[in-house]
Amino acid sequence: METATANMDLRVKITNRQILQIALPIAVSILVPQVNFITNNIFLSSLGEEQLAVAGITGVFYLIFAVIGFGLNNGMQSLIGRRAGEGRVNEISGLFNQGIRIALLFSVAAIIITYFVAPVVFSHTLHKADHIQMATQFLYIRIWGLPLLYMYQLRNAVLVGTNHSKYLVAGTLAETITNIVLDYALIKGRLGFPQMGFNGAAISSIIAEGVGFLTVFLMMRAKGISKKLQLHNDFSYQPANTKLILVQSSPLMLQFMISVTSWEFFYILIEHHGERDLAISNTMRNIFGLFGCVSWSFAATSNTMVSNIIGQGLQHRVKELIIKIMTLSVSFAAIIFIILNISDGFLLKVYGQGDDFIKAAVPVVRVVSAALVLMSVSTVWLNAVTGTGNTRINLQIEIVAITLYCIYAYVVLEKLNMPITWGWASECVYWTAMLIPSFFYIQSGKWKGKKI
Repeated sequence: METATANMDLRVKITNRQILQIALPIAVSILVPQVNFITNNIFLSSLGEEQLAVAGITGVFYLIFAVIGFGLNNGMQSLIGRRAGEGRVNEISGLFNQGIRIALLFSVAAIIITYFVAPVVFSHTLHKADHIQMATQFLYIRIWGLPLLYMYQLRNAVLVGTNHSKYLVAGTLAETITNIVLDYALIKGRLGFPQMGFNGAAISSIIAEGVGFLTVFLMMRAKGISKKLQLHNDFSYQPANTKLILVQSSPLMLQFMISVTSWEFFYILIEHHGERDLAISNTMRNIFGLFGCVSWSFAATSNTMVSNIIGQGLQHRVKELIIKIMTLSVSFAAIIFIILNISDGFLLKVYGQGDDFIKAAVPVVRVVSAALVLMSVSTVWLNAVTGTGNTRINLQIEIVAITLYCIYAYVVLEKLNMPITWGWASECVYWTAMLIPSFFYIQSGKWKGKKI
């Protein structure tokens, strides 16, 4: 079996077809969780504008911990892609098994932190007592889905890093169907289930994440991927691999935590403008997440393909690859921009909040659609930096961009008390600040000697 693993050829080719073969299944796999968020919010919007508003704050708080797993996933994806490009396929299982140990420890820490920190944070930042109680009770339930989510993300990293991204779709599809059915059953009290209201969304999401993880686990076993890569052979502690994963992934974890924490800061500022603006901003987060899936899929493709071709010794073709990925990413983003600006009213009607809500939200959609186009370029270059292996540069770029983002949002929303349309323009500030240093770092060629 060791020989069979070593003989697997997982090297990628620098073609549009290869890019799309990797990116499109990833887009679907990213799209499905966003559909889950939107489904939750559509059902919650039927309970009232207050529930829809609080859902934005709890969703972002949970994401702060969820992106720790995403950072671990990205770091693992880069490492696995590099080993695949170098032909060292037999080393992938050691990385994966140590990743599981790390993820479980992080998830336990996140649960403990949520129980002690969430009430304090919300009591000092939210203005309404019922918002504080609602958000805290929801998170006490929702956070228990984190271990399942981390295990799910690690398996996705293996599939993407080894060019098996097409198998991502089954897990995410199972997760979405489960989430929709349980949202309907638990939030509204249908199909013989008790009516649980706001907290029903938390329970349905946990179960859906478990179903998604189980589906991917069984899929990888059925297709022989787990056996070929020997993923479950040795769970003993391996200090060298653990250190490598933490060195590679910890800057990304911190980067994503900082990024999402800034969103929580943004939503707290929006909450000061009232429930209507908070509810509108929550729908914008859903729209941004839904239509940003394509750009994020090309970003993930940039990470794994750049790492893979560097492993092949093709450093001189990295810029060529990035430009190919960026061109495809921008092309899809331009189509999304047109769709959003033509059908904005229709998209907003699914939240069932009335004409006044839609009228107030449409200008924000205009700004969000422009930010999505800018993001389609920035994420590709930023994740190319991740693929080179120098994740500390990613963290440095993030710190600068987030600082500018938070300063802009605070001045515009809190000090000048301007409409939230101007507040959402902070996304354009953020993605511009991400693009410029990422582009110049790749252009500099300083990454060429980096070993991981």
